[in-house]
Amino acid sequence: MAYWAGMDLHPDDHAHPPEHDHAPSRGHAPAHSHGHGHAHGHSGAHHHGPIRHDRAFAIGAGLNLAFVVIEFGAGLLANSVALVADSAHNLGDVLGLLLAWGAAWLTRRPPSGRRTYGWGRSSILAALANAAILLVSVGAIGIEAIRRLLWPEPVTADVMLVVAAAGIVINGGSALLFLRDRHDDLNIRAQFLHLAGDALVSLGVVVAALAIMLTGAVWLDPAISVVIAVVIVAGTWGVLRESIDLAMDAVPVSVPHHEVQTFLSSLPGVIEVHDLHIWGLSTTDTALTAHLVCEGETNDRRLHELTAELRSRFGIGHATLQIESNADAEQCRLRPDDIV
Repeated sequence: MAYWAGMDLHPDDHAHPPEHDHAPSRGHAPAHSHGHGHAHGHSGAHHHGPIRHDRAFAIGAGLNLAFVVIEFGAGLLANSVALVADSAHNLGDVLGLLLAWGAAWLTRRPPSGRRTYGWGRSSILAALANAAILLVSVGAIGIEAIRRLLWPEPVTADVMLVVAAAGIVINGGSALLFLRDRHDDLNIRAQFLHLAGDALVSLGVVVAALAIMLTGAVWLDPAISVVIAVVIVAGTWGVLRESIDLAMDAVPVSVPHHEVQTFLSSLPGVIEVHDLHIWGLSTTDTALTAHLVCEGETNDRRLHELTAELRSRFGIGHATLQIESNADAEQCRLRPDDIV
């Protein structure tokens, strides 16, 4: 039986003539010891790589690094734990931006003999590290805020007001750089959420400064720091959970596993689907492998069209499908659901 290789296609490539396909090859062994038909497809997204955000990363990191220095100095001058805490948070965002930028660059590097999937997973690790950095900063903010709540100290509210207002502009403007593609890339979404959260935190500091100027209640400074900590945890928890899932090869949240299984099972001639795996190659690319048990001959099956359909329906850009007969399936060691 021939081992078929489907070429890289977009969904609208179905009209391409057969001579554009890779020729069937009998010189390559299948993934497992029993003989099967084999199809492998990539989406255009996987082929061309993720959208580049180099300019956004550079502008965001530069603006926020400058603001960290200004805010930290102003916090010390104003004796404001809220400003010092927010500057520490912003420093974490700068590190996160640099990590994400480096991961985005690595993701564009081509695969090699050793790293056959390329460096795409670095974007997952960057999102995970970014979330961890921010959660560590929460601990530092919380400890200092509790200390100030127990032993309040005077603050210079007008300095707090001016610096925090600048933070709204800088963080809000930086967040807008990542607004467009935040739904398509966990790394980009992490940056957008953190920067937008920083803008909201700065707004809270402005409110606290105004309240202190009107009432003289200096406890509002550490109180807003506690709010900052809560905002950071709320904004980071989802990214942390999703990045851990991707690192552990869980099915990406954007891909409905049951619907993919149903779709493959409903294909003409397919009587069983087993050894179905769906996982993230990066924060933007998704891979799938599956065994399809089919009736009759499969040589006329246009498997490259099926991989293109998986991309258009479910965003799965790297699909590898293995065709089996009933006899093959009976001997397949990976047929039981509890075996990986």
